[in-house]
Amino acid sequence: MARNKAPSVKPKPKPKQTTDKSAKPRLNNAERSAYFARREAAKVLHTVLQGDAKRQAVASIKSLVYSPSIRNKKATFALVCQTLKHLRIIKDVLESANILNSKWKRQEELIYIIAYDVLFGKEISLVGGDAEKFLACRKDAMQSALAKLVVRKKAKNIDDFIALYQPPDITKPCYVRVNTLKLDVDSALHELGKQFKVQKDDMIPHLLVLPPHTDLHNHSLVLNGSIFVQGKASSMVAAVLDPKPGWEVLDACSAPGNKTVHLAALMKGKGKIIACELNKDRAKRLEDTVRLSGAANIEVLHGDFLNIDPKGPFSKVSAILLDPSCSGSGTAAQRLDHLLPSRTTDVVDTERLNRLAAFQKKALAHALSSKMRECCVEGCRKSVGYENYWLLLVVYCCALQNVLTSIV
Repeated sequence: MARNKAPSVKPKPKPKQTTDKSAKPRLNNAERSAYFARREAAKVLHTVLQGDAKRQAVASIKSLVYSPSIRNKKATFALVCQTLKHLRIIKDVLESANILNSKWKRQEELIYIIAYDVLFGKEISLVGGDAEKFLACRKDAMQSALAKLVVRKKAKNIDDFIALYQPPDITKPCYVRVNTLKLDVDSALHELGKQFKVQKDDMIPHLLVLPPHTDLHNHSLVLNGSIFVQGKASSMVAAVLDPKPGWEVLDACSAPGNKTVHLAALMKGKGKIIACELNKDRAKRLEDTVRLSGAANIEVLHGDFLNIDPKGPFSKVSAILLDPSCSGSGTAAQRLDHLLPSRTTDVVDTERLNRLAAFQKKALAHALSSKMRECCVEGCRKSVGYENYWLLLVVYCCALQNVLTSIV
């Protein structure tokens, strides 16, 4: 009996080794780190410039970099600050060289970051992304445009030219507030003292003073919410109110939330804090701050304080902390606001100041209204035995004297 022959199986051809020169080269560790740092910096820079253009910042530059979503905080912070310092020059160079076309206009913050690296940064290979390739091919044109600008400004050299654009260096101590919900002051002193010269502030409890330009971006105590980088003026507000455990406090304009979580720490996590914030992005930042602090007695309310009905869920409120938006002129050093485009010109934005003053007046008038007082007096009486609601209203704004004068 004849047997059927088994079908022959052809061996699979060996895969051909690709010789495609367009394949992306594998990045080394330094290049990979630089690539991702530029993207993180561009994300922060977008938020900063957008907030500055609208005169409604989501948070300070430092607060945005401290966000848990930013992995390489040190490199990101340096890139954002240096790009902002050189931004006017970078824009002039890009315009002169006709580089920022419609395609890349949609990613202009990333282009600004990479342009800083091309013109002023370290000699890092610009590989890893289309934006890097785009500017690497135009490096000579950018440097030529920069040289022409130096001649046009009649500067002796590039350093003198850069100095014409640089904002003043404002040097002040670095302040951090210990989050006593997670850590005691002595332990924070001991831990920070391993790396820095640190001492207690002589005025505000739980506030520590470190040398200017102290870099805490990657410090474990910052990352886990045990300490918050917070200016002295900002730290005064909750300390002056001095809320007791068990109170119910309304924080009228809360974001980004440093004062809110300070209230929670002073209240030892007991009682209730209603944190009100109108802006959606700032409310999200507020929620992140609350989460990082570990405070469990804070309720975030996304809404307008000016539209709050005192007869609603606020009848037990013992105190209101009102920190309305202000010009920020007194906190420019801590917030690094002097680096923003709106602050690097000599033009006074009178319209913005008038809008801020009008909002401050409305917010303060609402907090001092008879309906709000009637609501809070009962809460004061029950929680702390006070009937004078006025004593429990803390107002913190740069234009306080003008606002009070206009109301009275």
